[in-house]
Amino acid sequence: MALLARLRSSRFPVVALASLLVLLIAGIAIAVVNEQALRVQTARAAGAQADLLASAVSGALAFDDRAAAQDYVDAVQVNPSVLAAAVYDERGRMVASFVRDGETIFHSAASIERETLFDDGNLLVARPVEEAGQKLGVVHLKLLETPPAQRFSRYAGLLLVLGLAGLVVIVLAVAQGALRRANRQLADRAAELVQANSLLQQQMIEREKAEEALRQSQKMEAIGRLTGGIAHDFNNLLMVASSGIELLDRTEDAKRRASLSAGVKQAVERGAALTRQLLAFSRRSPLKAEVLDVRAHIESLRFLLERSLREDIEVVLDLPEGLWPVEADRGELELALLNLAVNARDAMPQGGRLIISASNAEAAGEAVDMVCLRVADTGAGMPEAVALRVFEPFFTTKEVGRGTGLGLSQVYGFVKSSGGEISVESREGQGTTFTLCLPRTDKTPPAPAEAVKAPARDGAAGARNANLRLLLVEDDDAVAAGVGHMLDDLGYTHVRVASAAEALEVLEQDPGFDLIFSDMVMPGEMDGLGLAQEVRRRLPATPVLLTTGFSEAASAATGEAFRLLPKPYGIDSLSEALEDTLAERDA
Repeated sequence: MALLARLRSSRFPVVALASLLVLLIAGIAIAVVNEQALRVQTARAAGAQADLLASAVSGALAFDDRAAAQDYVDAVQVNPSVLAAAVYDERGRMVASFVRDGETIFHSAASIERETLFDDGNLLVARPVEEAGQKLGVVHLKLLETPPAQRFSRYAGLLLVLGLAGLVVIVLAVAQGALRRANRQLADRAAELVQANSLLQQQMIEREKAEEALRQSQKMEAIGRLTGGIAHDFNNLLMVASSGIELLDRTEDAKRRASLSAGVKQAVERGAALTRQLLAFSRRSPLKAEVLDVRAHIESLRFLLERSLREDIEVVLDLPEGLWPVEADRGELELALLNLAVNARDAMPQGGRLIISASNAEAAGEAVDMVCLRVADTGAGMPEAVALRVFEPFFTTKEVGRGTGLGLSQVYGFVKSSGGEISVESREGQGTTFTLCLPRTDKTPPAPAEAVKAPARDGAAGARNANLRLLLVEDDDAVAAGVGHMLDDLGYTHVRVASAAEALEVLEQDPGFDLIFSDMVMPGEMDGLGLAQEVRRRLPATPVLLTTGFSEAASAATGEAFRLLPKPYGIDSLSEALEDTLAERDA
């Protein structure tokens, strides 16, 4: 027993030593594990702090606000383990920093974007600053590693964690406050941008109004420049009508009376057609691109072009079949051709020829196919110095009162806005040629509207109409007399009044009229459209037919869904309009 005790006593130091060694190894292992865990924890905490700082300064870097960035960097100083901090922009320039006494920033530039490094008792951290996937810069932190005496201290570690947690809370609070300030600044900036955007939209609206007014003034200028030709043509038409009427009273020859009557009717129709073209040309309407058949459209302008020139100028149209369609504003194209025609007229004081031709121009490579219009004259031509400036606004070589210099600038603006090209060739004494090239379109032009012929009148129709009573509202006595004769010839029984107020008084006493036929433009508080609306309210079963020669009034009638008969009209057109209006009532 004593030996056993002796052996046991002799083995005790070994066991104790082994146990100590095991404990030492276990302690070292635990220390190593704890050291690694602490390093990982410390690195994560430092990385989180760097990420927070990077997130906080992103707004400051985005708006290049160095003061705000410095505030965020200064806030990091509350952590005593942070020895240095720096923020760099995307070009590597230092935006904000702080360094404790005796310390240095471990990188002098923003070359490293992401790094966590333990170096000689210090923890070095680098994190990028990003916003919506875009790199704005980089943040560098230098922190003091935890002292070795505290690495194995559970409570010290816990206090360190709590301290770091408190630091994180402080940093978050500071960052939150900074973010709130930044958000308020962004909200103020957004309000300023909204106000600026509203002002910009208002300016754009004013500019559109000014451009529309300029286009309208260009149209009016063009009409003013061709007034002489129009007046001459109207005088000729009036001469035909007046002489025909006088000769009708001086002859009993039926054949001659029929010929004179046909001449007067043709003169009236030509005057009406010219008036319609002028009203359509001078209309106030927004720009609207539409597919145009170039050949058919220019052919339809021949009458207006001839009226804008003198009789000693010959208009020649060379428009081959097969021209490609183009997409452009119809009114602007008409205005452009009219401006070029009037300029050509002024360049040919002794007369000459105006040649309008067109051709297809196939493009090479990736260019666009074009339809080229050429307007050539045989006039005086221009020197090269003038030809180089003809498209400049307000540039003109004419004397005061003959032009503002806006005509050719309108042509240039129209062609360019349509995606085309324009050029001019001119030599003194050899005339001038303007070439307008507009892009080809693959769209198909709409089919031309077919003329509707009025049905032939017969005696049976007159007999049927005799049972129908019409209220004629017309303020002009001469017009009322003429329309009354046509109504009598068609077999209608009618009563004529001169104003909307009189019409309402008659309808109050006798509401049994089959149709109201009223002019639109009349003196008094109520016009023809107002009368039609009142009749629709009081007598919804009584149809109303309106008539006018005023384009804006015609648009108002169409918008109110009333049938309209444009002035001037003949007896066949009147008969058809009345029968269609009555048919709608009976439908």
